[in-house]
Amino acid sequence: MPGSEETLARLHELADPARLGGMARSGIGGGTAIGVTVAELRALAKELGRDHELAAGLWDSGVHEARILASMVEDPAQVEEPQLERWAAGFDSWDLCDQVCQNLVRYTPSAWTTALEWSGRPEPFVKRAGFATMAGLAVADKRSDDARFEPFLRAVAERADDDRPLVRKGASWALRAIGKRSPALRTRAVETALVLRDGGPGARWVAADVLRGLR
Repeated sequence: MPGSEETLARLHELADPARLGGMARSGIGGGTAIGVTVAELRALAKELGRDHELAAGLWDSGVHEARILASMVEDPAQVEEPQLERWAAGFDSWDLCDQVCQNLVRYTPSAWTTALEWSGRPEPFVKRAGFATMAGLAVADKRSDDARFEPFLRAVAERADDDRPLVRKGASWALRAIGKRSPALRTRAVETALVLRDGGPGARWVAADVLRGLR
């Protein structure tokens, strides 16, 4: 199994600096990107397989694409809360936040409690990560019944009124994903959105976005 230094060298071979301008305009990269596509990262991750130590080394490099790759090769079963907190503190762009949540956080043993806890945090990327993990669980967790999503619906209702675009978009994503899970949850998500219409500017934005998506 290659180590982090060898894997970083492979990332630099794949990198195309011509991509950086477009990435920056889309808010991707957080200033540490080197120009590797997500498709290239997924192909490399499939080749590498799961490796907890490699994931740690890639994350510690600070390179944007290396951190996304770390979320792809990490073993969710070996991830504990202190690691999640360290990684969340390193979120510096919406795409890194979302990739880590979809590739890793939603599959960890503490995913449900992490989603709730993070959605109540003041840091914008961590709060978005809470909502992104809710959205991911709505898609990935095939076994949970509808009742398990009630705490998420309450959390969105209480926490969606946020003027920061990346946060309110995360809240909308969570509510729409939950609503698409079943007819009963669609009804509950619409009810939640209707309540949000009476809230502040952020809540009203989420309500409009969700109602467009679910009606």
